[in-house]
Amino acid sequence: MNVLEDEGGLDALRALGARSVPVVARDGKFVFAQLIKDVVAFLDLNEDVSPTLSPAALVARGDAIWQAASQYCAQMPEAALAKELPNRPRSYRVLMHHIFQIPLAFLEARQSTQGLTYEALVAPPPDDVLTSADIAAFGDSVRARFAAWAAAEGDTLGQGEMKTYYGAQPVHEVIERTVWHSTQHVRQIMSLLEREGQTVDRPLTADLLADLPLPGPVWDA
Repeated sequence: MNVLEDEGGLDALRALGARSVPVVARDGKFVFAQLIKDVVAFLDLNEDVSPTLSPAALVARGDAIWQAASQYCAQMPEAALAKELPNRPRSYRVLMHHIFQIPLAFLEARQSTQGLTYEALVAPPPDDVLTSADIAAFGDSVRARFAAWAAAEGDTLGQGEMKTYYGAQPVHEVIERTVWHSTQHVRQIMSLLEREGQTVDRPLTADLLADLPLPGPVWDA
């Protein structure tokens, strides 16, 4: 059920006792679907959903994907930035910025006693990030910061736990979530470029998407 599109969807969520999405519900019970491992446990599935890639491999993968994302953002026609996404009240500009806000929120969480907050994750674009070129430059700066952070971590990269808005989590798993979450939105930007009649310059390859727990569809139903 898409609560943004389904009339009464929010009422159904409230009846369950849920106050936010995504959730998975069955037999009058639900679990917040922020983590695949929680969904697997809730549905009593016999699946290993621990990260396949090492922390270092995830950082390298994220770097390549964010580099491509900056390139795609620079390709987006300025006239399209205010358009809204399919079935979602969010503009192209906001989605493009969000790709890089995800790793930025992670970096800020590693330096904060509050940890990763939902508010930081969905923070809107700054007032001075207006154009496609602005967003691409913002992305390049975040990518450089992430690489510097990972290098400074050295042998401790991905070790330990960190606070998040969905509970204390292994850092390794939050790095994986940071990479695949932003990657899913990069796939969407590629789709939007095609909608705007643009040929995606060097689209993401299957190798870059491999071993990330990405959903099958590019867009929610």
